Parts: sequence; structure tokens; C-alpha cells
Amino acid sequence: MRVLIGGGSGFVGRELTRLLRDKGHEVTVISRQPGPGRITWGELESRGLPPCDGAVNLAGENVLNPLRWWNESYKKDLFSSRIDTTKALSQAITASSSPPRSWVLVSGVGAVLGQDGGAMKQMLLPFWLGLGGTLGSGRQPFPWIHVSDLAGIIARSLEPPVLSEATPPTPQVYNGVAPTITTNYEFTKELGRILRRPTIFPVPEFIMSVLLGSERAVILTQGQKVIPMKTLESGYQFKYPDLTSALKQIVGS
Repeated sequence: MRVLIGGGSGFVGRELTRLLRDKGHEVTVISRQPGPGRITWGELESRGLPPCDGAVNLAGENVLNPLRWWNESYKKDLFSSRIDTTKALSQAITASSSPPRSWVLVSGVGAVLGQDGGAMKQMLLPFWLGLGGTLGSGRQPFPWIHVSDLAGIIARSLEPPVLSEATPPTPQVYNGVAPTITTNYEFTKELGRILRRPTIFPVPEFIMSVLLGSERAVILTQGQKVIPMKTLESGYQFKYPDLTSALKQIVGS
């Protein structure tokens, strides 16, 4: 299978690319920078869609980027990074004489955990220093998924469904979260336990609002309770279904 991945050079994109290539699939990445196995977004718009059986868009600015202040400029970049790339890819698919059989769009609701990026990259240092603590009340849901499982769900969704002639393909929505419901308090205490570090420095909600902006802080201080019902019904087997196994793999405990 030939797969085209927008944003394939990012944290999740690298894991998905590795997984697909390990399975023997051919992967082309759409990136801002040209290189082997890549095309640029400009080339996609000027030359059209390269031959592919499946397409994925993972491109988009990180909403919790700690290096960006929450202002109108950042909000504009946040929206355009997702809308513009999705529009460019969808237009290329529509204009193609042989469009892909599968087209996957990824939108995040929670923390993606892994060794070389994502949420853990920002959290590990303060936790190692013994400065970790709950965010806000700590009672809010903390949806999470290991990056290997997110890549696995996407790879599975790229596989063409088995349909009869009387059953046309329909859009499917899969929640890419672990099946274990976790609160921020539970996540904080488990990470501290595995690292053998205290977690006694909670971050009040008003501090989060000052540092991140009130609109962005809500993501962490309120959270969302998400259950991957359809993902489980599809038959996907989570590699890291529980927090302990995921964190131990990441920190090497």
C-alpha cells in the first residue's frame, strides 16, 4: 500500500511512518522541507496528488506549544496550520483521477505519550526534578494514548473496509485514546511513582490561565472524558491499554 502523510515529520507522523514501513508499505511525507521520500505542500498544490492508496493529514501547530504566547497571531497560525493543509490535501484528492481509497484526518483531544516527543517531552524534566504536581483540582479527566497505539489505530483505519456492492463506504470516527479512564491526579501520582519522585507541587488553575491563556488552560484544567468505544468495536488491540505499562515503556522503568 502507498500512503501519503501530511505532517509526517512530526512526533506522531514519525511513528506512523516507521510502523507503515515496517509493515512493508511505501510512505511519502508532505513536509515544509524537501528531501528523500518527501514532497512539499507547494509541490502538492502545483503537481497534484502523487499515486497513493491512502492519505493521512497530521499537520498542525501544537495547541499547547509552551514557546508560543496565546494571542491572536498564534490563534491564526493554529487554525490556518490545520485548515489550509486539510484544504490543500482534500483539493488534491478531489482533482486526482485516481484518488486514494482511504483518507484519514486526525484531530487531537488529549495527551499523546511517547519517548521522543509529545506531552512527555514537556513533563519529564519537572517531574525528574521533583517539581511535578497536579494541574488545577486534579479531578478532571486526562485522556491519553501511547504514540504507538495512535499510529496503530491510524494504520488500521487506512486498510480498505470489506464492503458489498450494496454497501457504499461511509465516514468513520475513531477516538484515539486509551481505554482506561484516568484523572489528572491519577496520572500525576503514577508518573511520580514510576520515576520515584515526589509530586507535591500542584499548579493552581489561575496560574495555568496566566501561563497558557484562559482558553488554552481549559484543555488541561477541565479535560474531556473520552471512551474509544468504536475503536474497540473495530477489533483494535491496544498495545498499551493502561497507564502503568505506557509510562514504564516511555521512561524505561
